Amino acid sequence: MFHSLVKKVLIKNNGVYIYDATLREGSQKIGISFSVEDKIRIIERLINDLHVPMIEVGWPGSNPKDIMLYNKIKTMDINSNGTKIFSFGSTRHKDIKAEDDKNLKSLLTVGTKHATIFGKSWDLHVKVALETSLKENLNMIEDTIIFLKKNGIEVVYDAEHFFDGFKNNEQYALQTISCALNAGASWIVLCDTNGGLLPTELGLIFDKVKDFLGTDAHLGIHAHNDSGVANAIALEAFHHGAKMIQGTINGFGERCGNTDLTTILPILKLKMGIDCISSEDLENITEVSHFIYEMANLSGNSNQPFVGKNAFSHKGGVHISAMRKNLKTYEQINPELVGNSRNIKISELAGKSSILHMSKKFGMHLTEENPKVAEILEVIKQKEKEGYVYEGAEGSLEIIMRSMDMNIQDPDYYRKKFFELEGFRVLTEMYKTNLISEATIKVKVKGQEYHTAADGNGPVNALDNALKKALVHFYPSIKEINLSDFKVRIINKAGSASKVRVLVETNDNGKLWGTVGTHENIIVASWNALVDSYIFKLLKRETTW
Repeated sequence: MFHSLVKKVLIKNNGVYIYDATLREGSQKIGISFSVEDKIRIIERLINDLHVPMIEVGWPGSNPKDIMLYNKIKTMDINSNGTKIFSFGSTRHKDIKAEDDKNLKSLLTVGTKHATIFGKSWDLHVKVALETSLKENLNMIEDTIIFLKKNGIEVVYDAEHFFDGFKNNEQYALQTISCALNAGASWIVLCDTNGGLLPTELGLIFDKVKDFLGTDAHLGIHAHNDSGVANAIALEAFHHGAKMIQGTINGFGERCGNTDLTTILPILKLKMGIDCISSEDLENITEVSHFIYEMANLSGNSNQPFVGKNAFSHKGGVHISAMRKNLKTYEQINPELVGNSRNIKISELAGKSSILHMSKKFGMHLTEENPKVAEILEVIKQKEKEGYVYEGAEGSLEIIMRSMDMNIQDPDYYRKKFFELEGFRVLTEMYKTNLISEATIKVKVKGQEYHTAADGNGPVNALDNALKKALVHFYPSIKEINLSDFKVRIINKAGSASKVRVLVETNDNGKLWGTVGTHENIIVASWNALVDSYIFKLLKRETTW
């Protein structure tokens, strides 16, 4: 029976199982459009940095991009990490056999062994949205789960609108989840889909569900934040016996979002003593949070609990005076436990921990007593004032830190070492329906000047092609890299004269890194990011990947 496997997993996770839905539920947030490469990078971070046990990656029946994602996932070594990848779908369509339903067949095609299926719990939705009978809805739930189980797929059943359904027709809502459980669903997840439930209402309903389904049923919670209490709902559900908490990184989701795993995980681990994540992994949660903001091309929430830039910032004089005497006076936890850093405006300690953390990650092994730490920190602070950010641009950060770690205290050491720009020109010409972009560039490498030109699909691509054409004569390995993603964000909102930040992602045979550039001129900002992408490749050529 699968239930015995679930019990083993629950023991391993001390009674709670974390289910991440960032790639499907989170991507429904207005303004987010993850590319396939974005999703792959996010999956890698969720697995390697947080060791999330369950990751939902998308609905293969909804769009071609998710089919591409599943094909890439097949090439990844995921099982060795113990992570389960879940596809997502709905119960079969009304009046169609499960084996003939296109969406269900697509779940088989993508090759995952685990699927989350949602079905209707609210009689209003059955009658109005599905336009079918209550009996047929039960048949849809049962047929779908039996079909998937017969094909070797483990099923998590998301009872959509369960709490609204329970309030409107208690007996029918309970009947739907009983149907799912009897059909073979391994988990029953109660969903507050409209986000209208209050924490004070949850306990009574959850207890009735437990009494109705029996103690062997494995229950989960899926909460939306429309009332601002999704995190509280998740914690209250756990208190009443939920063994799975579904959520997203940063609380991304449709409308007002979902349960925020960057808040829930620290609370469970540090406040409640639930060993659902290792201490080492918890130290990565701030970095993962900021990384996913960058992948979403969104500004981070500075006031976000635990992971926000202001979560451990202190400005008021009374606060700072007390903090200098005892850090506990105005901090609930040590920020380093969640990978964040203390920001005291008058303290030289501000940010050192994050520099040391990244130093260790880059294999540099700086110590707190090393004066280079403070020097690196000052450079980073100055760069941030200019509009640079390094979440999602660790390539640029590592270049600066390694440059500063050299005997010559120069953040541009490696830029000067590998090549220097003499000048470039970029032209874009529109003639009737033809658009032509060409870049001319002159660089100096090891005392030698090289002057060349290249065209491209737009000015940035032309500049990228010209730089590669110039450098490949000196560094043949440069031909192995390709720009795989490009994001632009306005910094100071001054209309068309705004300063912009460009984030570039580079691919080298599956190895990915991000670099950043800023400037009032978008071409110069792009150039700065492109240069770092090439420098990072050449820097790694001298070391070990």
